[in-house]
Amino acid sequence: MSRLFTPLTLRGITLPNRIVISPMALYCAEDGCATPFHFTHLTSFATGGAGLIFTESTKVERRGMGSFGDLCLWNDAHVEALRPITRAIKLAGAIAGMQLNHSGRKARSQRPWEGFGPLQGSDEDLWPVIAPSAISHGEGWATPREMTIEDIREVIDMWVASTRRAVDAGFEVLEIHGAHGYLIHQFLSPKANQRTDQYGGSLENRLRFALEITEAVRAVWPEHLPLFFRVSATDAAGWELDDTVKLAAALRARGVDVIDCSSGGMATRSPTASGQTLAPGYQVPYAERVRHDTGISTMAVGLITEPDHAEEILGEGRADLIAIGREALYDPFWARHAARSLGVEKDFSGWPVQYAWWLNRRARAGNSIAR
Repeated sequence: MSRLFTPLTLRGITLPNRIVISPMALYCAEDGCATPFHFTHLTSFATGGAGLIFTESTKVERRGMGSFGDLCLWNDAHVEALRPITRAIKLAGAIAGMQLNHSGRKARSQRPWEGFGPLQGSDEDLWPVIAPSAISHGEGWATPREMTIEDIREVIDMWVASTRRAVDAGFEVLEIHGAHGYLIHQFLSPKANQRTDQYGGSLENRLRFALEITEAVRAVWPEHLPLFFRVSATDAAGWELDDTVKLAAALRARGVDVIDCSSGGMATRSPTASGQTLAPGYQVPYAERVRHDTGISTMAVGLITEPDHAEEILGEGRADLIAIGREALYDPFWARHAARSLGVEKDFSGWPVQYAWWLNRRARAGNSIAR
């Protein structure tokens, strides 16, 4: 039996397989609302057989926006635009996942195809920038205003409000984005967080914001629905894997079900943007270590493109879920092709019937496709 195609039950939700579509930013929302492009993008992966499909990083407030075109979830219009997407994903037999985020000092960024640098303009022209400390993300970026305790309480409340809206919009999995140099990661980082109060200094203090958000979110996210947390397991800027293990253990105690193990984002945009040559599955050791040391379920992500490789990772007990991103853009039907490649399906019985009868007829005529 293929591990990749073995269902996984998390709380009251059963994923039909272990294939997850990672959040991938599209920068094409209109006033924070999902568009027809979002619908086509996300539902195609459900038709393509993935078990869990995440939205892109979705912002909990205006100050948290990374760029123009970000998906947002702080008003009723945002909810209404997402409902058709969650309905379609569910009808296709998959689970819809929402990832919530706040950019902190990485706010006001150009879209990637426009250079990925800082947007130039005032708070009035763009939007205010806040962070744990008044330290800019890099040269040319806006210097953020250091968050007060009142700001911290306010942002946590905004996460709670967006979590409630995610339930209303029909999502069944929620992920807290605590990675890639965004606000939660900034609080965790000894480089970005230079506070001298209870939210800075020691590791225990730097964990506080992440844990308080998690507690507040878990309190309003339905008990029967799973909660994920994305981490940068290492960031080349002072946050190490041992720190991640301690964070993961604390998150598990607060009701997190899966740790999504990524890396980077503090010193550079991401490991794949660094120019270095990366091996397939280069982040899998992070998922393996967190899983082994804490007992929490983990998700592996990062240049996992071949079904046999994904099957091997799961079979060796190194992770519980496999997330793919850009490979799914290249092949939205990656999951269905993987099922055939691994021998899980001999025909097209698992495909939507509207497709299967055509493809089976072609196969019977001797014109079967390679995958």
